[in-house]
Amino acid sequence: MRTAAVCLILLHTLMHAAEPDPAADAWLAKTQLAPPLQVPATLQAWQQQRVQIRAKLNALLGDLPPRPPISSFQVISREDKGGYTLETLQFDNGAGEIVKGYVFVPKTATPQNKAPAILCCHWHGGQYDIGKQELLQTNATPVAAGPALAEAGYVVLGIDAPCFGERNGHGPDGPQQKGGNGEMTAAKFNLWVGRTLWGMMLRDDLTALDYLCTRAEVDAQRIGVTGISMGSTRSWWIMALDDRPRAAVCVGCMTRYEELIRAGMLKAHGIYYFVPGMLRHFDTESVIALGAPRPMLFMTGDQDGGSPADGVRHIGEIVSQVYSLHGGDASTHFENTIYPGVGHVYLPEMWEKTVKWMDRWVKN
Repeated sequence: MRTAAVCLILLHTLMHAAEPDPAADAWLAKTQLAPPLQVPATLQAWQQQRVQIRAKLNALLGDLPPRPPISSFQVISREDKGGYTLETLQFDNGAGEIVKGYVFVPKTATPQNKAPAILCCHWHGGQYDIGKQELLQTNATPVAAGPALAEAGYVVLGIDAPCFGERNGHGPDGPQQKGGNGEMTAAKFNLWVGRTLWGMMLRDDLTALDYLCTRAEVDAQRIGVTGISMGSTRSWWIMALDDRPRAAVCVGCMTRYEELIRAGMLKAHGIYYFVPGMLRHFDTESVIALGAPRPMLFMTGDQDGGSPADGVRHIGEIVSQVYSLHGGDASTHFENTIYPGVGHVYLPEMWEKTVKWMDRWVKN
């Protein structure tokens, strides 16, 4: 794991938006990027376009192996925590790794009284040793999200992403490569075999979603997804690739890539989520728009250098048009809040909004 000093430097970088980079302008001048998403005039036309965008996204992520079956999951321990049970589970992801996760099950959730559920995606933060432990800590969130959401009546699931938690040091180079070095070797391996580290990360997340939907105590029609930073990006990509999640809350990392390049802030994001060829086809508003008309809440600080505020606003303007195509009250299903003077952090008031959003759109 990074030292405290290095983590503070990383956080300082993410909290302060950069000035436009003239070097980036020179690079972009010689590159043909896809234009911003052009939202069609009708819902029918958008639905056709949506199918095409999703298919292209899946293709760009690479030649991913099939997701493993639910039978690959095993609960390896259970602990009574009073109002909920904490389970540790694992599954063979069919790609060379055993993935572990935590499930928080409220005592009130039973096969006869099915509960809503939330898939929690942990952040990056250079904290490779933490992973799923984030659900039990406050390293990224104002409260320990697992117990808090379980006590609010949700079944909660979170897994270690590649290179994090108990997967740190389990990449293709083994324990000799941990932390950022392990992340880099995992990215290199996946590129060589025709896929992306980001695609493999999302594949594991969708495998976790497969499992969550089959839990006897879970109402599969009431599942939300959430996270901060890398966890936020995982959340809105999950919404883009899969229609099962009912709603999402995404804190930070609402990043439009062209604006990120122009701000000279590519350094704010790790190698894990760069998808070859993506900007030849579309920028991130096309990904986020695939979540419509399901409720999605985005909360971003305007001093978060990893998400330049002009790009956040640009995404919001375009995605709002897609929600409007759905008519009715669909416009209330998309909220894009920008917090002035705030960096790459999860404020207590953001947590309160997260719970209210999930209660409104997932629980009820």
